[in-house]
Amino acid sequence: MRLSHRDTVPETLRGAIIALGNFDGFHLGHQRVVAEAVEWARAEGRPAVVATFDPHPVRHFAPHVPPFRLTTLDQREELFMAAGADAMLVFEFGDELAAMEAESFVRDLLGNHISAAGVVTGEDFTFGKGRGGNTQVLRDIGETCGITARAIGPVGASGQTISSSRIRDALKAGECDVAAMLLTRPFTVRGTVIHGDKRGRELGYPTANMDMGHYLRPRFGIYAVTGRVLSTGQELKGAANMGVRPQFDPPKELLEPFFFDFDGDLYGEVLDVAFHHFIRPEAKFDDLDALMAQMERDCEEARSLLGAASL
Repeated sequence: MRLSHRDTVPETLRGAIIALGNFDGFHLGHQRVVAEAVEWARAEGRPAVVATFDPHPVRHFAPHVPPFRLTTLDQREELFMAAGADAMLVFEFGDELAAMEAESFVRDLLGNHISAAGVVTGEDFTFGKGRGGNTQVLRDIGETCGITARAIGPVGASGQTISSSRIRDALKAGECDVAAMLLTRPFTVRGTVIHGDKRGRELGYPTANMDMGHYLRPRFGIYAVTGRVLSTGQELKGAANMGVRPQFDPPKELLEPFFFDFDGDLYGEVLDVAFHHFIRPEAKFDDLDALMAQMERDCEEARSLLGAASL
């Protein structure tokens, strides 16, 4: 179940324990916060709700920044449900929430409107106008309106704190393995297959073109990927170009997966494309023959990498 913060909360979800954060990417640190909320809720016989913000507050305050999302709302909902949540609550971030004082957010929204019994956040969580609220404010105000608050400390890996920023940096460097370790799964783009200019088909490598939308752009180049067709559950393996295709004019940014041993029609289908291995940066070749020869080598390497990987 998905709720907006403007919706009337059903009786079945009142008195819930809420995991509160943005949770973009739902990495190991986020998973620990949600696990605490789910365990607490189960121990007290209460519903467990995961609350997220959309659009991301950064998008509201700094709309000019480049795309940085790691997950869509649909992806987050699936991940939250798999982690044991009974519902996802979406705080639709706009002028109203941006102007709300921290005390009002806790007392009026979490308390009076949502009827939360408990809230779990990360230790670094801030909220309210001008980021006036933190975990101590949440705890103090919560005590006056029947809300118990808990904060979860940083979760580390390889000697460093896990964060969405660290995952974004890894992806921008083409380090799929680092991102996958921190996310506990490969970075995955979900999108609808659109019509392109058929360049790949002319070269013998028909691609399933996808617009990256609000997703973070990983390092431009060639990747070994897997795909899943959401309507059928079909699993595919392939090689993808992520970038602007410097061989062709005008440059056009796309994610272009070519799936091995597949001859169907994917136009209009929604796909999940998971990035497993970075193979090489984008490059411009002397002619199309040289490009096609390199594409063949790329596909051979992708087949080898995906054949050896545990997918």
